[in-house]
Amino acid sequence: MKFSLAKDSRIGARQINQDRLGHWQSKEALLLAVADGLGGHARGEVAAQIAVDLLGAAFQREARPRLADPDDFLVRALGAGHAAILREGQRLGLPETPRTVLVACVIQDGYVHWNHIGDARLYLFRNGRVVLRTRDHTLVQQLVDSGRIREEAASSHPERNRLLQALGGYQSPRPEAAASTRLEKGDILLLCSDGFWGPLTQRQMLHALMARPLTEAIPELMALAEVRGGPQCDNVTVLALAWTQDRVAETQPMPVIQPAAAPVATEIRDFTATDVDFVHMSDEEIEKAIEELKQALRRDAERK
Repeated sequence: MKFSLAKDSRIGARQINQDRLGHWQSKEALLLAVADGLGGHARGEVAAQIAVDLLGAAFQREARPRLADPDDFLVRALGAGHAAILREGQRLGLPETPRTVLVACVIQDGYVHWNHIGDARLYLFRNGRVVLRTRDHTLVQQLVDSGRIREEAASSHPERNRLLQALGGYQSPRPEAAASTRLEKGDILLLCSDGFWGPLTQRQMLHALMARPLTEAIPELMALAEVRGGPQCDNVTVLALAWTQDRVAETQPMPVIQPAAAPVATEIRDFTATDVDFVHMSDEEIEKAIEELKQALRRDAERK
């Protein structure tokens, strides 16, 4: 795979940075993720860290060197992250469970596969246009989709922060149907928190990304988001990829994926040799599995 990456995360005007990002690569696959812990709930940074850590651990275990089914992987990872966050909230004795939104994508065989919960976004820029972006799980997005308000009014709407889904929320996440598309040389993928996309227009993003390399465009856009965010500027986080590879030849037909009636969170693998099925575990088993994951992540960080 041929690509370049740029990333940044800034605290903005907040007391702590509750955003998290991560990227992991095997010989044949790449995983990108951005999580935005909810500031209106205690320890949002804990929820964001758990969600990103579980994604990375699962990818490193399963991508040997490629994922058997990237779409299924993302759905399972979201479900497992939700269950792990609930258990951690109980362990900490918090009055409310920590919560986070998350967007993630897998690049494999020249395709990008993505899924998300909440209002962290993925954009795909191609030939000077926004060819796709994720649809927020928010009340305001529903108003835009129904034609009741214009897209341009969404960022200033009084209900703009009202989420309909989050990892760690009262209801289990309901990821949308699997989505994927073939990448073209010159494409730019951008994953970001609402602290990045909220203050910026799509025209501003396009102008910077099309005119300059990622290493110059991303710092420029981050600074602009901070300025436009003003004295209440949220945490600002972005992870961007420029795809520089020619079209990848099909190694096997891409399956036609039908939308699932109700995505079910199943097991997710960690660094150990065992499967971690948070949905069917007891509280004691979940606590032990989370502790083993944390220890494995610490060992991995020490080796690096």
